[in-house]
Parts: sequence; structure tokens; C-alpha cells
Amino acid sequence: MADTEKWEILALQSEFDWVLQHEVPAAVKQLRTVVEECARHFPLSVGKIVTPPKLEKFVMATASHNAQDSIKCIVTVLGDNITNADINIKLHKNTSQYHGQLQTEWKLQQTQDAANHLQSCCYYLENMDDGIIKSADEALHAMNTVQAFLSKGRNALIIPKKRTIDDLVSSRNMKSLIPNLPSDLTVSFYIQGHKLIFAVYLLSQSQGHVKFDTFQAECSVPWLSEVIALFSDALQLCQQLKDKVTVFSQYKDANLLGSRCVNSDVLEDLYSSCFRAS
Repeated sequence: MADTEKWEILALQSEFDWVLQHEVPAAVKQLRTVVEECARHFPLSVGKIVTPPKLEKFVMATASHNAQDSIKCIVTVLGDNITNADINIKLHKNTSQYHGQLQTEWKLQQTQDAANHLQSCCYYLENMDDGIIKSADEALHAMNTVQAFLSKGRNALIIPKKRTIDDLVSSRNMKSLIPNLPSDLTVSFYIQGHKLIFAVYLLSQSQGHVKFDTFQAECSVPWLSEVIALFSDALQLCQQLKDKVTVFSQYKDANLLGSRCVNSDVLEDLYSSCFRAS
């Protein structure tokens, strides 16, 4: 091995050790801060972070330019539950009108799901010993694990689970409405991004199959915007650290990927040969 190559390996090893000893712990500490801040914005407790739920009232309405269809819903939300809703529905394709309320709570499962994933992330980061990461493999594994928790948490809020019309019609939530909905209507509350959405489905029969038209009212929820932004910030921190560590993976000949330090005998030989040459 040429002396120049030996010095390059030594310099590379020194830089890699610096990343593992200083930048990785600093990044993990920053991640903990961002994830904990995200947990504080949730309207329910997440792990050790206890946030008393507060009542919030939102007015949900169809877009003002939609004059033919009128959907208005005033909801009261406590934590991950809609505790009260005053619903008015008037659709031009449906001669009947509906005015009703909730008699029992309507659970927003997406909020609880996102909180559960965030809680798992909090526990994982809390239990990480700052000195436990001693190799690129360990750093990448840790960041992949954190990213998985964060992605699932964010996706729970951004991508609502698809449900069939049969699922919606037979849902126990339908029984919480008084009076009962007309047989050609069903409704759903769900979260999508920073918005709470009230969807109304007008059902019809066509050649033995159920068809439906969808209408919706919506409102922005401030805490959702803050939480989604913090999820994204934490994911970006993970990716930045992964990118930095991955740079060293191309130097497999230097044994950097799987070990924090090159074998001490190898380092000693490198130093000795370089000094002899000089």
C-alpha cells in the first residue's frame, strides 16, 4: 500500500470517528428535541409527555362557490374524539334534507394511531445510549428504525385508510347519529393532512351495484399543521445523518462500514510505515 493511500485511510478513519463520536450523538439529541416537541402538540398524552386534552370547536362547511349543495357541520373535539356535532345536509340530487346530532362520541382513530407511532419513536430514542452507536451499520439501523416510526405516524394523518361503502354503512358510528340518516346517505369524519373532513356519500343503485356521489365539508386544524411539520423535520434530520454516514460506506476497503475503528494493529502498522517513510 502506498504511503499516500495509508495517510488517506488514516484521515478518513479520523473523520469517520469524529462523525460517530460527535455528530451522531448531537443528531440523536436534536431528534429527541423535535420528537418531544411534536408529542407536546398532540391533543392527547404521548408517552411521558402528558398533555391535558382541551375542547376545540370547528365549523366545517362546503366551499362558498358550491351553491347547489350545502353541508354544514359544527363539531366539538376533545383529544381524539368528536364529542358533539351539529349536522345540516342539503344536496341538490336528494330531495330530502337532514339535520341531526351525535348522541355518542365519534373516535378519530387516525389521531390515536399517529400518537402510538410517535410514542414508539419516543421510547426508542429515550432508550438509545449516546455511546451505543459504534459503526456506520448501527447508525443506519437506528435512523431507519426512527424513520419507520415517524413515517407511519405522519402517514396516519396524511393518508386516511380507505373504507368501503359497506364498511361505512355498517359502522357503529352511524348508530351514534340522531335521528338516523336516510337510507341513501352515509357519512364519515376523517383527517387528511392539516384538515378535518366531514364526508357525505349519496348512495344509488345501478344494475344491482351501489354507486355513490361524494360531498364534503372541511376545516383546518392548527395542531395538525404543527405536528405534520415536526414529523417532516424529524424525518429530514434522520435522512441528513444517513446521507452523511452513507458517504463512508463506499470505503469498504478501509473497514469503516462495519467497525467504528480500523483494527488497532492495522492502524499501528499504518502509522509506523508512514513515519518510517518520512
